[in-house]
Parts: sequence; C-alpha cells; structure tokens
Amino acid sequence: MTRRYYAPDLAPSGGLVRLSDEEASHAARVMRAKVGDVITLFDGCGHESESSIVSIDKRKCVVEAAAAVAIDREPKCRTHLGIALPKPERCKEMIERLTELGVHRVTPLVCQRTQRPPTDSLLTKLRRIVIESSKQCERNVLMTIDAPTPMEAFLAEPRVGAHWIAHPDGKPIHTATSGIDAAASVHALIGPEGGFSDEEVQTAVDSGYEQIGLGARIYRVETAACVVAAHLAE
Repeated sequence: MTRRYYAPDLAPSGGLVRLSDEEASHAARVMRAKVGDVITLFDGCGHESESSIVSIDKRKCVVEAAAAVAIDREPKCRTHLGIALPKPERCKEMIERLTELGVHRVTPLVCQRTQRPPTDSLLTKLRRIVIESSKQCERNVLMTIDAPTPMEAFLAEPRVGAHWIAHPDGKPIHTATSGIDAAASVHALIGPEGGFSDEEVQTAVDSGYEQIGLGARIYRVETAACVVAAHLAE
C-alpha cells in the first residue's frame, strides 16, 4: 500500500505540514501509520518530499517535511482529452487509467448525444480519484478535470498543437502519432455512446481537427480514451 500523501501546501524549503483531514484519516486508520514513520508528500505541481511523521491520531497528522524536490514523471507529450463522459461507474475507472497514463487535462464534453452532463458531485469524486491514483502511480502532477463544456465552445478555443477527433473513418492513430513532436501537445476529442453527430464531426474538421481512427473495432468511450492516451504516454 502507498506511503504517499497529497499535501498541496508543501513548502519548497520543507518544515511542518499538517495533512488534510482525509489524508490524516487514511494514514491513521488505513495505513496504521505511527510517529517516526517515513512517508512521501507530493504537492500535485511536480514536487515531492521525503518526510517523517511527528504526531498522529485519528483526526490529525503532522509531518516534518524535508526540502521539496522537483521530480518529473510526466510524458513528453501533453495530452488534453475532450471526452463525452460515460456513465459514472465506468467514468471512475477511466479517470484512474488516464491519470496513470499521464494525461494532462480532461474536459468533459456536452455533445448532441450526451444523455446527462456530469454533476458537480461526480466531478468532485473524479478529482479525488485523480489524487488517489496519483498516490498509487507515483505521479507528482495532478491531472486537471475541467467543468463540463459544450462541444461548440471547446472547438472555438484556440489551442496550440495537434488536433484530433476520434472517428472510425480517420487516419490510423499509429500513423498520426509518428508525426507528433515528442514535446508537443495533442488535443483529442472522444465522442459519446453513439458517436459524434455528422454535424459535430464536420464542425470539428472545419475547426482544424483531424479524424483519427483507433482500429477495426468500435470501442466504448472509456476504452477509446485510454487507447489515445496510451499512444501518447511515453
């Protein structure tokens, strides 16, 4: 089990850090941590610190943190996925996998065939899953999850880098990735169950998005998102 804890207020020079109630409870109740135990704190912005617990009970955990060190475990390519999110139970596992694969940012898309946009409660849970997954996979930068955005508003924003829309008739993804600069950004759109409408695909193409095929089979939303992320994860 992990000995990593999220501490967004981690100071560059270290010092005493009080963990959040949720992290303190996890340390005390789940990990059975004790005074003197060595743990790792990370701030979600790329830094971590080897630290030692100085006091702990069921509600509070205070840690003596060493100086924070920048440790980069991010992919060279920054991946931004616009996704028409699947149902909540499938969405949660998708967010775990995308965090592990190093996706930089997820924007929930509201499309013509979106049945129900994600609620604030679901988004809060998904952002907590990002933290828990980052603890497990030793990622020091938290993946961002935006507020739900209508697809037309997403397409209207100027973005630097490659622009893709997943579509069965598109160029094979392995061909598309071979032309990507290793240090570039990719903005990729993943449609809802039933796919993007013809109108949405055409609007995306008119906005500079290239159609990218993910293979001979039709994937669920969460599988398609992970296929794109896995091709850009190195």
